[in-house]
Amino acid sequence: MKEYLNVHLVDNPLAQATLTTLRDKNTDRENFRGSLSLLGKLTGIEITRTMDYTELEVETPTGARSKGVSLTDAHSIVVINVLRAAMPFVEGLIEILPYARLGVVSAKRVEEGVASPNYRFKIEMPYIRVPELHRQDTLIIADPMLASGSTLLAVLDKLIRGDLPKRVISTSVVSAPLGIERINARYPSVEIFTAAVDVGLNEHGYIVPGLGDAGDRVCG
Repeated sequence: MKEYLNVHLVDNPLAQATLTTLRDKNTDRENFRGSLSLLGKLTGIEITRTMDYTELEVETPTGARSKGVSLTDAHSIVVINVLRAAMPFVEGLIEILPYARLGVVSAKRVEEGVASPNYRFKIEMPYIRVPELHRQDTLIIADPMLASGSTLLAVLDKLIRGDLPKRVISTSVVSAPLGIERINARYPSVEIFTAAVDVGLNEHGYIVPGLGDAGDRVCG
């Protein structure tokens, strides 16, 4: 796979087996939602591997002392749920990151049949409700598909202001090279956690091989 800036592959065997279930057209709605939630948990675990931590010492019930760590960043996280496909994915993420503050963005790309040659879609965002961001925060934007990058760029343009927040992470199930390249170009500090970088986009701007329409598969 081509090397991309700040891309973290969630490629452990359980994550890849879960991705296979999500790709399968015969996976029913219940199992699709459950698999999306599980992949959210596995992605959350991968994110914790990159968090700042401090070493500390605690006393155990036996009266002994034991060295350990505290995840410094765990209490300064904001997770953004990009409706609608991200709902089960976010459920999994916040099981691993239970102290996260939650925000919601309703975003939809305006499609007019076949995609334009450069895959630049107009994005409608009729509803945005996001907690106040602070300098120490880690902002996690959850959307199962990073395709052309149009939606993620629109969300980033709305939320990022100057040096706020400390870290920005995009989480997805599958990503397309074009979307990654566009994020790298405009927001080079944004980190991308994804289970796969797929071949590319079809004439309608959907990821191939992809998962199909994740929103439809989640919501019916």
